Amino acid sequence: MSHPHVEEAKDILKALKMPRRQVNDRTAICLLALLDLRPTETWDEVKMPLIGITPIMDWGRDNYDRSYKPNSRESFRRQSVHQFEAAGIVVKNPDNPLRPTNSDKTVYQVSPEAYALLRTYGSPEWQRNLAGFLDAHPGLAERYARARNMKLVPIEVDGKVIELSSDKHSVLIKDIIEQFAPRFAPGARLIYVGDARSKMGYFDVKALAALGVTVDPHGKIPDVILFDGKRNWLLLVEAVTSHGPVDGKRHEELRKMFGAAQAGLVFVTAFPTRQIMARYLREIAWETEAWTRETPDHLIHFNGERFLGPYE
Repeated sequence: MSHPHVEEAKDILKALKMPRRQVNDRTAICLLALLDLRPTETWDEVKMPLIGITPIMDWGRDNYDRSYKPNSRESFRRQSVHQFEAAGIVVKNPDNPLRPTNSDKTVYQVSPEAYALLRTYGSPEWQRNLAGFLDAHPGLAERYARARNMKLVPIEVDGKVIELSSDKHSVLIKDIIEQFAPRFAPGARLIYVGDARSKMGYFDVKALAALGVTVDPHGKIPDVILFDGKRNWLLLVEAVTSHGPVDGKRHEELRKMFGAAQAGLVFVTAFPTRQIMARYLREIAWETEAWTRETPDHLIHFNGERFLGPYE
């Protein structure tokens, strides 16, 4: 059974807005060790020892009966103490800031500001002190979120900006919308954009329904769906950065998924470069198109009687 101090330490981690991955027993033991708060002591008795990673692990074993294998050392350092340091809760090598990073004498100590806060846990002053600390030291989870948001990939849709996850897949999707569509489907309406964060970065359900198609939003929808009203084409585009192209199996899946469409179906696979496309040449289905961001003015048509168009 977990000791009350361990659960209280996890409550503190949440209050300090630490990322969810750090709100666990291991990080709680780290915090207790950094405060040298033993099971029989109270929070107003916390201390500020200088302590290294292995001594933290030994302290958890000796005081809270938590035994960790020696190879857990990196998890303690990289997944607990490092986050404390980034959040302003601990200071690294305050006794010798010039100590080499990889020194076996590296130690950590609770920062004076965190010490002043944590010794009031459970007291009437806790909430007021916590608010002051967070004002001066924004929660690490909040800082990570801001950093992620700064790296989001923006795409303008009908005068509005949607933001996709920051990864190479989203960058390619952005190029499909901003480079491929104007060249090969000018004036086409964007129906759907997939995104790893929420599965749907953008989805005009009504526009797709007007074409006679209803799909499960949690199903295997193409990365980008465009409707070319002038030619009555529904373009289904897959972006390939790590997963495969529109091969024979995927071609058949999409035909069935969009079989009720009152528009001709056009299947496109988009690649970042021709070199990447070359890896998948044997897999790309006939009667489909291939496009690369590297040469945006050109399409490669895989056989059939027409170039870039639906087949009955």
